[in-house]
Amino acid sequence: MEEVRWGIIGCGDVTEKKSGPALQKIKDSSLVAVMRRTAHLAEDYALRHNVKKWYDKAEDLINDPEVNAVYIATPPSSHKKYALMAAEAGLPIYVEKPMALNFAEAQEMIEAAEINGVQLHVAYYRRAMPRFLKIKELLDSGIIGELRTLNIRLSQAVEDSELNSDSLPWRVRPDIAGGGKFLDLAAHTLDLFDYYFGPVEKTAGFAMNQGGYYPAEDNVSAIFRFANGVQAAGSWTFAGYHEIDQNEVIGSQGRIIFSSFNEEAVVIENNEGRKEIELPYPEHVQQPLLEKVVASLLGKGDSPSTAKTAARTTKVMDKIIADYYQE
Repeated sequence: MEEVRWGIIGCGDVTEKKSGPALQKIKDSSLVAVMRRTAHLAEDYALRHNVKKWYDKAEDLINDPEVNAVYIATPPSSHKKYALMAAEAGLPIYVEKPMALNFAEAQEMIEAAEINGVQLHVAYYRRAMPRFLKIKELLDSGIIGELRTLNIRLSQAVEDSELNSDSLPWRVRPDIAGGGKFLDLAAHTLDLFDYYFGPVEKTAGFAMNQGGYYPAEDNVSAIFRFANGVQAAGSWTFAGYHEIDQNEVIGSQGRIIFSSFNEEAVVIENNEGRKEIELPYPEHVQQPLLEKVVASLLGKGDSPSTAKTAARTTKVMDKIIADYYQE
């Protein structure tokens, strides 16, 4: 492969700025085809983004001889289906997160990729963003001493779109998302700390629905122990009063506070005082990771977000919300 010629399955909102344009800007990468089940929306996307081909069936895109890599940007309920189709066609895959509806599906996707000899990457793009690489550098530097504890807090108010039970967004429909917004949002944070600290070795959690606006869980709490010995507690609320997005890593000589989703300054507190570092997002947040994926597909490098690391995150989330869905 001398150039990665991408086809997107599911050219929806996530691809408009976060990822789609980046595929055109990366060296030795191009976006040659897009697919969406609603034909006029696929055509509109292609026209706006200067993509020469569009389809309303995934199999047509996969069978396009010009496409040699597939980006799956649909909701989680179809990730496995399209990943298996692409793998059987011999095409490498980049799939949105969370990787699948559950860990069992993620394992099927990994096996299909291995059997067919294709690469499978997952869009946990914070593993490559400069902001979060700088935080990793700070954590590894010893600036707050030996790492002790992690506290994760995310709170959001219920959204207007979630108040109409007849037209709920897919992120709060377990049949499409695998759960609720916990899977969609906590996935980013949990995967990031898997990158920082190593895999979660033990976890326990509780999930419930307090607001009653939709069938998915809206309040989740969990405790963890990571491979490096750091112990952690997390709380995720999606029908709360106000907005909180804070990760606090406490060390023996200080702490680091940062957000998973906002561009707030990263705060460092230690014996030397308090320091704030501004670390803005890139224009296309997935571009740094996609550059590494392209390098991997061309045999020129590696990606930090693999199917196996992504599956670990799915496995942890499965365990945290298991009781809610088994009751």
